[in-house]
Amino acid sequence: MAKDILSSLKPAEGSTRRVKRIGRGQGSGHGKTATRGHKGAGARAGTTARPWFEGGQMPLARRVPKRGFHSPFRTEFQIVNLDALERLAAAGKLPDGQVTPETLGKLGVVKKSGGPVKILGNGALNAKLAVSVHAFSASAAEKIAKAGGTATTISAAKND
Repeated sequence: MAKDILSSLKPAEGSTRRVKRIGRGQGSGHGKTATRGHKGAGARAGTTARPWFEGGQMPLARRVPKRGFHSPFRTEFQIVNLDALERLAAAGKLPDGQVTPETLGKLGVVKKSGGPVKILGNGALNAKLAVSVHAFSASAAEKIAKAGGTATTISAAKND
């Protein structure tokens, strides 16, 4: 019975289109130049325009104004607010009270568990936590200390 049903399956109405068969004679509607136009590099075999090429128009990267200085050595921190730590502590996900970039990564708070993490002071913290991350805002360190916890800065270098 199931075999009969599988053999009668068809795509939904309107979801599939016929293949455009180019270069198959005038009657096909795509004969003669086979959708390549007349003459020029695009009509010849073996040519492809690079994906960023804009046909001789001034490229986007050169049209957009550039201002200021962008350091190639900038450290991109992953941000965690105190209210997120409070939620984790209230849910019992930090039973030992230890917070590290690795534990935050395992809990899904930050995307890259090995990347540098910075704690910001947004929200209130009532739980006593030992937080060891790469950076703290002044208000975050103050609120952690006020709750009875410790805020320890660890090195951001990979080989420490």
